Amino acid sequence: METLKIISWNVNGIRAVLNKGFIDFVKRENPDIICLQETKAQQGQAEIDLPDYTEYWNSAERKGYSGTAIFTKKPALSIINNLDIKLDLADTYGNANAEGRVIAAEFEKFYIVTVYTPNSKGDLTRLGFRDKQWDPAFLNHVKELEKKKPVIFCGDLNVAHEAIDLARPEENEGEHGFTKEEREGFSKMLQSGFVDTFRMFNKEGGNYSWWTAWGGARQRNVGWRIDYFLVSESLKDNVKSASIMPEVMGSDHCPVSITIEI
Repeated sequence: METLKIISWNVNGIRAVLNKGFIDFVKRENPDIICLQETKAQQGQAEIDLPDYTEYWNSAERKGYSGTAIFTKKPALSIINNLDIKLDLADTYGNANAEGRVIAAEFEKFYIVTVYTPNSKGDLTRLGFRDKQWDPAFLNHVKELEKKKPVIFCGDLNVAHEAIDLARPEENEGEHGFTKEEREGFSKMLQSGFVDTFRMFNKEGGNYSWWTAWGGARQRNVGWRIDYFLVSESLKDNVKSASIMPEVMGSDHCPVSITIEI
């Protein structure tokens, strides 16, 4: 059994965060695997000096938009990009399966999946798509993988699950990221057997992973916890720690991490 440190971070543009200490951060933290969301780049558009890592990218067809990546010290056995192509994952905003939102990497004992969940939009125009199409498709994806091996999935899920997961729940009730439908989508992940690792170790409020750029929200810690690590029930006891890293700057999100024996 080996101990793995895994980090997930919505970098809000890999090229931007490279100028804000990203390489130093990775070298300092020395994760075995780092999962990125909202890379906003094609592989090769950014010079990433991390020779110890194999890079796997799933970039959006639309330039400068969305995208995910996994960097890992141990190469994956296989890679699956996107969700089932037979599913209808298109709406008026486009085809979410062409937005580079999901990567699954297979290793000997587990799958790791990183996801950048579609935002429901401020006017909730993508909420129906999110509720009826994306969330069920993603949950089915990770449950199908779980039939073969335990699954760890992480990323920006674009939902605060409970009132404890955002600073101002009452005034945000029904707003995008805190609608009944989005929260129920997350609850279904837990009901299906996945475990929210951070809540295994920390039951307190005030722990957030995203802050608006307005009004000094980050300095005042008026934030949301929308970045997660979930694991299959069979891996629950293997998780040794889970943390949020609000001191790490460079994006409107901060990294989250787990340490797991596997």
